[in-house]
Amino acid sequence: MAAEETKHYLADGQAAAPDAREALEWARETTAQMVDLKFCDLLGTWQHMTLPIRAFDESAFDDGLGFDGSSIRGWQGISESDMLLMPDASSAILDPFTEAPTLSLICEIADPITRSPYAKDPRRVAKRAEEYLLSTGIADTSYMGPECEFFVFDEVSYDLGSNHSHYLVDSGEGHWNSGKPGLGYTVREKEGYFPPAPHDTLHDLRTRTVLTLERLGIPCEFHHHEVASGGQCEIDLRYETLTRMADQVMTYKYVVKNVARAAGKTATFMPKPIFGDNGSG
Repeated sequence: MAAEETKHYLADGQAAAPDAREALEWARETTAQMVDLKFCDLLGTWQHMTLPIRAFDESAFDDGLGFDGSSIRGWQGISESDMLLMPDASSAILDPFTEAPTLSLICEIADPITRSPYAKDPRRVAKRAEEYLLSTGIADTSYMGPECEFFVFDEVSYDLGSNHSHYLVDSGEGHWNSGKPGLGYTVREKEGYFPPAPHDTLHDLRTRTVLTLERLGIPCEFHHHEVASGGQCEIDLRYETLTRMADQVMTYKYVVKNVARAAGKTATFMPKPIFGDNGSG
């Protein structure tokens, strides 16, 4: 297959979620050389570790892989640091940003002694919420459709020293840049909703993001510029069940930030990086 035709995710079209054997067979068919294991920490940030695919076999899905839980914010103390990553075969995708072809798997966290799920694992919390919903008879399925907004900046700098502190975020379309030569198409404060080019300078970046997400099996409904000046954007995902949508939102953030980085820009999901203008939800 040509690179642009490579199937980047496994689960689509299957009658049931793929198992460990299917995930590894697919990875080898797509010439994956590495395996990247991602998991969500207590504050909602992805962490990861990577190993050669030759060192990763079906037993890893049952036995897990050890890591230091005391180095993850808010998790274990140093005296009880050992924890296990338990990969989920149904989350298998090819990472679109790594230089070497890499199988990416989302993991849950388990205790290495009891093998019980870790209570502070956000992915496990999502699964428990779905189990509770079903057990109480409230509903058999819940669907989530978050609208994830973000800013894309051309420049970001910050520093804190013993005698000074500063931060700066800048965008060529920011209303504060209207006095600079060649930047006549800035977006006025709170007037960034739905403008076309040339005011919307991020259309192509959002399109690249959407196409990447679609290749990863994450359906997108639409994208557009948001209300705030300074590069606020929105890409809407199609609704999904809770845990699956949580996985997709984490992948969404990963893709947004890496597409922006490839363009020499910085994407942030901070709630309100610009004073006096709309924030992101």
